[in-house]
Amino acid sequence: MLSRCIATDRHTFATEHWGRRPLLSRSETLPRDFVDLLSPDMVDELLAERGVRAPFIRLGRDGDLLARDCYLGPAGFGAEMGDQVDSAKVLGEFASGATLVLQGLHRLWPPLIDFVRQAVDDLGHPVQANAYITPPGNRGFDPHYDIHDVFVLQTSGHKRWVVHEPVHTHPLPSQPWTDHRAAITARVAEDPVIDTVLNPGDALYLPRGWVHSAQAMDMTSIHLTIGVSAVTGFDVARAVIDQLATVEAFRESLPLGLDPTDQDEMLATVTKVMAEVVGTLRDDAAALSGGAAARLARRHAERTRPVAVRPLASLAASESAGTTRVQWRHGLVGTVEDSGDRVLLRLPDRVMTFPASCAPAVHALRTGGSTDAGSLPGLDRADATVLIRRLLREAVVVPAADR
Repeated sequence: MLSRCIATDRHTFATEHWGRRPLLSRSETLPRDFVDLLSPDMVDELLAERGVRAPFIRLGRDGDLLARDCYLGPAGFGAEMGDQVDSAKVLGEFASGATLVLQGLHRLWPPLIDFVRQAVDDLGHPVQANAYITPPGNRGFDPHYDIHDVFVLQTSGHKRWVVHEPVHTHPLPSQPWTDHRAAITARVAEDPVIDTVLNPGDALYLPRGWVHSAQAMDMTSIHLTIGVSAVTGFDVARAVIDQLATVEAFRESLPLGLDPTDQDEMLATVTKVMAEVVGTLRDDAAALSGGAAARLARRHAERTRPVAVRPLASLAASESAGTTRVQWRHGLVGTVEDSGDRVLLRLPDRVMTFPASCAPAVHALRTGGSTDAGSLPGLDRADATVLIRRLLREAVVVPAADR
């Protein structure tokens, strides 16, 4: 994925641009365009035939979001839910200059489902995909910054992008651009860092915090925004602090009669607790680090989702588990632990247990490629078949693509 979006090598991007500075990549230097991900015909298909519903769609004009009833409505007999796209309403608003935003396309559009999954693998951070469709000469939103990094991929038409230096560097999700409206207004009066027109096949990387605005040129513009929610040092620190909840001393109540309005008293309390925190971090670093790492892994699992399973195909495969080739469900976070006469498979939402004799097979499935019952280590074909059948039904493994 990354090689499609940057006109430089991975090392240069990682050391000079990631989280630091924008990167403009022209189509002449990229390996291909992006029409396979989203074209005008694909947009029409999504709006007219795919049953898109809120909140997967929103419309904006001149910096303001439109009310939902301007573009949503029920879909007739058997589909009376009132949060579905009304394509005729969308046409009217779009013809009047509204920008159409299709959100969360990595959840409902197959080309972007695969692309975003590859992006998660490449970048190691949660990724999403939105599309912005803007009519000629219009803009959807005021100058602002995002709280996540973005790769802007121009798929159709032309759009002018104006980018300025940050007014608040490396913003966290709790620090939106609306907290800095005045500073942004002042910043956009200065000379921009980038003022360019993106053409089909061009890409622009913007780290979070960089102020930007965009306006379509003389034809309808379609671009994808691939958003990356970067895991930060603050996330790691918060996971460590959250782990202190496992330490009894930090769950105890503060002294009775504490006066929160007395600044000197509160300062002394904070200083005392901070000293205890530092001491605990020093003395119990290994245990706290392990717990924090597990918290971060769970959070990543919650925010990225493994590849979807095909229920009917998996159930059918389980009926022939003795001969079906399977592989670990891509993106599923899981750890294998030996525990006496049992082996534990820890998943984000549950723990599965197996006899200890299954340990080599479970380890092989977790870390290897595709396999079948006749190839799993430590088990005969009959026992391996039982294991594979259970893991197929539990959506831990899936039928292999090369079977």
